[in-house]
Amino acid sequence: MAFARVWQSYYTSLSRTFPILSTALGPSSLWLPSTRNFNISASISFPPPTPILPLNSQIENHWKPMCLYYTQGLCTKMNDPMHLDKFNHDCSKELPVNAATQLKYLRSQHLDYFLVLDLEGRVEILEFPVIVIDAKSLNFVDCFHRFVKPTKMSEHKINEYIEGKYGKFGVDRVWHDTAIPFKEVLQQFEAWITHHQLWKKDLGGSLHQAAFVTCGNWDLKTKVPQQCKVSGIEIPPYFMEWINLKDIYLNFYKKMATGMWAMMTQLGMPLVGSHHLGIDDTKNIARVLQRMLADGAILEITARRSKGRHDVEFLFENRVRCINREEEDRGGPPKSTTI
Repeated sequence: MAFARVWQSYYTSLSRTFPILSTALGPSSLWLPSTRNFNISASISFPPPTPILPLNSQIENHWKPMCLYYTQGLCTKMNDPMHLDKFNHDCSKELPVNAATQLKYLRSQHLDYFLVLDLEGRVEILEFPVIVIDAKSLNFVDCFHRFVKPTKMSEHKINEYIEGKYGKFGVDRVWHDTAIPFKEVLQQFEAWITHHQLWKKDLGGSLHQAAFVTCGNWDLKTKVPQQCKVSGIEIPPYFMEWINLKDIYLNFYKKMATGMWAMMTQLGMPLVGSHHLGIDDTKNIARVLQRMLADGAILEITARRSKGRHDVEFLFENRVRCINREEEDRGGPPKSTTI
């Protein structure tokens, strides 16, 4: 706790020294509102003093916290050397690919792109991160990341909710500065996947030669429908099917893994970033995906929602059955474990 207080004090001091401006610059800024005012220039997912495992040779030892304004297209300090020295602005940095070794056993896939998604938020969705991985090269393609403002909660409840969820990471300020309603997040996300030619609104239907990859069924089976109901919208057609990486893992490696942490432990992979910060968990799931593809796994759709958008059909007979998200989390590390 003392360590966390030191970090939070440090970043509070940093924010006073480098106040953020009002013009938004950074990735995916094309899909953002034109004006937004902030009180802090960057936020972080910070590491505790002791890592779980040493970093592998493909990831730099000098780990930097991600600028969470940058991931949302809102960083205005891209020309500031001190800011760039302290914060990472490369979403692909923890997702390197060594073609000489990692593509040796890579097999042809039925899809061209995988959209790794890991939502955060129990009552309502608080964070919506997506990372696109190229199925043929394993390369990082792009990242979409938004913090989501609850629809039905009072401001007092929201403040308590965010302090409990993000305060321990030191990113509660960036959440308050940037969070937008779920409807707006989906509008921006649809513009983003259309830009990447992964979906066309006028055609509707599922993604084009792509699929969502989740660590469990909770994100798209349970949480998205709940949030759509709260937000008063229909479930978008691109959320009708997905790949549960845990089911692919079980059938490929013939090992049970109830969550991301279990998969990474069994594969001897270090955790990068803060567990339960959505953008960091999405990166780690993407790393597991890259490893499985490199080992020769073939990814297929594991779950599909019916046309009535209520019932879900699970397509793998041999699959992981977790009761709920809490059940998946029990085998994991402390929530702020990082490397």
